[in-house]
Amino acid sequence: MTAPVTTGGDARALVLWDIDRTLVYVGEVDRTAYREAFAEVVGRPAERLPAKGTGVTMPLAIRGLLEDNGVGAHEVEALLPRMLEAVPLRFAAHTEDVRNLGSVLPGAMQALKAVAAEPDLVTTVLTGNLEANALIKLRVFGMDRYVDAAVGGFSSDDAHRPALVAVAQGRAGERYGGVFDVGNTVIVGDSLEDVRTGLEGGARVIAVASGTTPADRLVEAGADVVLPDLTDAARLLQEIRELTTGAGLR
Repeated sequence: MTAPVTTGGDARALVLWDIDRTLVYVGEVDRTAYREAFAEVVGRPAERLPAKGTGVTMPLAIRGLLEDNGVGAHEVEALLPRMLEAVPLRFAAHTEDVRNLGSVLPGAMQALKAVAAEPDLVTTVLTGNLEANALIKLRVFGMDRYVDAAVGGFSSDDAHRPALVAVAQGRAGERYGGVFDVGNTVIVGDSLEDVRTGLEGGARVIAVASGTTPADRLVEAGADVVLPDLTDAARLLQEIRELTTGAGLR
C-alpha cells in the first residue's frame, strides 16, 4: 500500500525520507544479515562488520565488508554481486526479528502521517538500503501506507547516494507530473551522508539528531535545518514549506 496519489496539478514538493535511525531502528538485524551472507558466500566468518549509523549505501558497505575481511580485489568484484543477492534474502529471513527487536523512533509515525496527509506533498524514501530491505522495514512497522515507495530512491538503483535524488525526482515527475528539483525537494535524514546527499544531489536537507551524529555536526555539514527529533510534526511541516516556498506552497 502506498500514500494516496495526488493529481499532477496538486503535487508541489517532494519529501524524501531516510529510513534507518530517522524513522526506525532495527538493532543488529542488518549486521546479522551481513554476517550470515558473508559466511555463505565467502565460506568463513567475518571478523569485522560495517560501522553503524553512517548512512553509507549497502553496496558500498558490503564492498567494505569484503575488503576489511581480507578478500582480495579480484575476488571482491566476483563476490560482490553474490553478496548483493544474499544479503536481502538473509534479511528477509529475519523479518520477525525486525518486528520484535526493532522500534519506531519517537514521533516518526506521527510525522510521517502528517506529511503524507498534505495533498500537495509527494512523500517517498531515499535510503542507503537495497530496495528489498527497505520495503521490509517499512511494511513491518506499517509505514509503507504513508509513502509512495514506487517513486523512491534505493541503493539498488545506484550505490552513489547523491545520485538517488535525481532517481526519485525523475520517478516522481513521471508519476505526478511537473518537475522536482532542488527548489522543491527536501530530504529528512539523520546522518552526514543524508546531508551530503542533499548538497551534492540537489535537495534541501532537514537533519534529525536521532542517529549517531550530533546536531552540531549536522549543522557544520550544511543541513538547512536541524531538529532534535521528529516529535514536533507541525514544526517539521513548517520547515518543509519554508524550504520549498519557491514551489508555490504558500
